[in-house]
Amino acid sequence: MALSTITTKGQITIPKSVRDSLKLKTGDRIEFIITDKQEAIIRPVSKKVDEVFGILNQPGRKPVSADEMKVGIRMRHRADV
Repeated sequence: MALSTITTKGQITIPKSVRDSLKLKTGDRIEFIITDKQEAIIRPVSKKVDEVFGILNQPGRKPVSADEMKVGIRMRHRADV
């Protein structure tokens, strides 16, 4: 059985055995489902390819090269620091 403790901020650490079983990685999202029996089900939130296909496409937008994207990311990162 895997156990975890709730911190004063309401946070928990998901035990490694559970993360491994659910194939969770840093940055993944999980969903908590509460049953009628007051039990919690934890499951990874995943999207199907069909749900995200074309999400970045904006008609009329000019294509951007990978180098231009890297520059944009660097500039944004500097602005956040």
